[in-house]
Amino acid sequence: MRRLSQLLLRGLLALLPLALTLYLLWALVVGSERLALQLLRPLIGEVYFPGLGLVLTLALVLLVGVLVSSQAASRVLGWIELPFTNLPVVKSIYTSLKSFADYFAPHRHDRPAQQVVVVRPPGAEWEVVGLVTRPHDHGLPEGFLRGDRVAVYLPMGYMIGGYTMFVPRAWVTPIAMSVEEAMRQSLIAWMAPGATPSASPANPNPSVRSPSKELAP
Repeated sequence: MRRLSQLLLRGLLALLPLALTLYLLWALVVGSERLALQLLRPLIGEVYFPGLGLVLTLALVLLVGVLVSSQAASRVLGWIELPFTNLPVVKSIYTSLKSFADYFAPHRHDRPAQQVVVVRPPGAEWEVVGLVTRPHDHGLPEGFLRGDRVAVYLPMGYMIGGYTMFVPRAWVTPIAMSVEEAMRQSLIAWMAPGATPSASPANPNPSVRSPSKELAP
């Protein structure tokens, strides 16, 4: 009986991620299909084929991406954003979400590359993994400790939140891991075995592990 229970549990654990992934994808496709058709019905009339809403949504997103890439459209977008960046409560929500989205967007040449680091205080035998969100203390208001410091975002397991710490640069060590992989590992509380071959502690990359090279202010 115990053996049977273990097999049932293993089968459930094997099927659950697949079933949830398929369900979320199905819900996303069906939801976007219905929403797109409701918005575009006055323009397309009764014309419809399965997947039309999703195709039109992707085309609209692509069109917006092309438009915002031009300087003129960026100015128009700035005018559209004015209500969202000036209303008291809406401003906090919108700017927070926009800043979070901009952080994971492809970085421009004038922005530092996103970096995954290990935070390890001197003499400590524990360490945490985080993302450098600010490579210097320039522009911070009065009251912060000054010096060679960086801001590191520490995501919590299962994405229930996180903390931002301002720590000395000497406390952080860059690791050979992408931001996406670090966020995925944090989501599952680092229960998955291994992350990336290049991040193996047995063969670290000295150039990557040098804070002065990767986190220059």
